[in-house]
Amino acid sequence: MSENNIINEQNAEQQAPQAAAAETATKKAPVVETAHDDFDWSVDKRNVSSYSKEEKEKYDQTYDSTFKVFEENTLLSGTVVGITNTDVVINIGFKSDGLISLNEFRDLPGLKIGDEVEVLVVEKEDRDGNLHLSRKQARQKRAWEKIVEVYKTGEVVTGTVTSKTKGGLIVDVYGMETFLPGSQIDVKPVTDYDQFVGKTMEFKVVKVNETIRNAVVSHKALIESDIEQQRVDIISKLEKGQVLEGTIKNITDFGAFIDLGGLDGLLYITDISWGRISHPSEVLQMDQKINVVVLDFDDEKRRISLGYKQLTPHPWDTLPATITEGAKVKGKVVNIEDYGAFLEIMPGVEGLVHVSEISWASTPINAKEFFKLGEEYEAVVVTLSKDERKMSLSIKQLTEDPWSTIETKFPVDSRHKGIVKNITPYGVFVELETGIGGMIHISDLSWIKRFNHPSEYTKVGNEIDVVILGIDKENRKLSLGHKQIEEDPWNTFETIFPINSVHEGTVVKKDEKGATVQLQYGLEAYAPARHLRTEDEKPINVEDVKEFMIIEFDRSEKRILVSHTRVWEKAQAEEKEAVVKEKRAEADKTRKAVKNIQGKVEKATLGDLGALAELREKLKQSEGGEEKSAQ
Repeated sequence: MSENNIINEQNAEQQAPQAAAAETATKKAPVVETAHDDFDWSVDKRNVSSYSKEEKEKYDQTYDSTFKVFEENTLLSGTVVGITNTDVVINIGFKSDGLISLNEFRDLPGLKIGDEVEVLVVEKEDRDGNLHLSRKQARQKRAWEKIVEVYKTGEVVTGTVTSKTKGGLIVDVYGMETFLPGSQIDVKPVTDYDQFVGKTMEFKVVKVNETIRNAVVSHKALIESDIEQQRVDIISKLEKGQVLEGTIKNITDFGAFIDLGGLDGLLYITDISWGRISHPSEVLQMDQKINVVVLDFDDEKRRISLGYKQLTPHPWDTLPATITEGAKVKGKVVNIEDYGAFLEIMPGVEGLVHVSEISWASTPINAKEFFKLGEEYEAVVVTLSKDERKMSLSIKQLTEDPWSTIETKFPVDSRHKGIVKNITPYGVFVELETGIGGMIHISDLSWIKRFNHPSEYTKVGNEIDVVILGIDKENRKLSLGHKQIEEDPWNTFETIFPINSVHEGTVVKKDEKGATVQLQYGLEAYAPARHLRTEDEKPINVEDVKEFMIIEFDRSEKRILVSHTRVWEKAQAEEKEAVVKEKRAEADKTRKAVKNIQGKVEKATLGDLGALAELREKLKQSEGGEEKSAQ
């Protein structure tokens, strides 16, 4: 109902008696005719008089004084004066009544005319001239004032969880929506939020933002306050060694948290079992009730360290009598270090297998490559100390020491086959059988070739023939050779490659100092740089085939030096020597001819003397040429 309609109805009610009285007076009173100038023109056809300006202002003030004065955004009480199918009419003592949607009264199913309700004046006159009221905004404003108040006082409030949202729940407190984060629902982690929707619970307002009118509530804070009091009571009665019953509330990689009835204690993984475990869940389960012993606690930090394994005797104190030195035991690998592996013989009882006790072989063994976690091995107890709770084990002592009969099985000069296990810059380690092996020095790989590294000759895993050169039983070492499989060819090489002999060779390697030359039979020689000079001064390159002269042969050092320069220098010298011999022969022939002529001539004539002079001149020239050639 609009403001104008209400005013019109009120005016009609006030005017109805006046109109009836006027009508009665008209019927009863006789009509008096007056002169035209005496007629009161201020009376209209409805018999209503008009007022002067002063009178109108006076009556307006009187009328306005009958209404309440208020400002917009004000909370006040109103009376329900009408209810329709869609709206509720509220009288707040203003010039007109206000209309509020019936939906804003859903929480008041028994609403009736005459009830008092609190409303908010949104606008005294909207664009249609109506009074704009709101019960919803009134409830929100009143609720916010209460929320801010309880936030300051710390008072506990009651709210209803209306819905689930991202990261938490929406709670209706005093008719206003507040946010309950998932982490503030309970002291225990909550994964199913739906179970709380529709529940009415107690909360504490923990945060407000007055700018955007947003509030955060917590149910966990109430639980923690109760728990805090319980913690104080529990800690005041704690003693080391005290046994308590608790419930496992959380399991992590490093241990488990035990609820001791309002106070949490930490059970470290190392205090769960005497044996090694990789995760607490191997022994414990969520919500399991267990007895634990108090190992330590801190009053100030309120931390409690608990033990579970301490409630049972230490396994070393109840070690079976069958486990003695020399006994065979079986254990599972629970830890691997560089120096060996730990075998768990029984929960809480471990023994160390040192790397030196893995195999009889002297070849170094990497424990992390030999052992694998969780595998079982049989071993012999070497040493045992219950007081120190230590045990040393040996795997190799399960078998006979092969070095005890080494001389009979692997005598010196005997030949065998082995597997290359390791290669170092100075030699090759070969295993003849499990626990027995030795080294071939790099110099004993070949009679002929020199290697910069043994990997140039063989690889790990290859089979190789060896000869036993020596036995060091004390240090468990064999000296092996490979080239000794064949006879030393250098006795023969000395006759094939004598000094100054010339052979064809191929340059296989070259550097600034010289070149390595491969001769016949795979033999390698070395040519210094100064002996690589060619007759035409062209360089010699790798893979070039040239003639080389043997200039040094050292059988003991297995070394041969060759020269290409000496080859062509010798050829030149021989050619010069041949020319000199030829000229000497011609000169000898001329001398003999001169002697024959001198013997036949008794007296010289002038003509003969001339011929003799020519012969003498030729002879001198011939002798002069020989001297130059000799130089």
